[in-house]
Amino acid sequence: MAEPACPICSEPAHLDHRPFCSARHRDRDLLQWLNESYRLPDQNSSKEGLDSADGSY
Repeated sequence: MAEPACPICSEPAHLDHRPFCSARHRDRDLLQWLNESYRLPDQNSSKEGLDSADGSY
């Protein structure tokens, strides 16, 4: 089985910081989540835009 790669730099993951290669990359990823740099898609939003509920703009 192949060793997992760090999602930041693609280097091999280190056991102490898995799935990252270092504490620096682990902390960088956490900071991106806390700053809302990563976003999950909203299942309920329309792709046409943000219209108001009554149809007016």
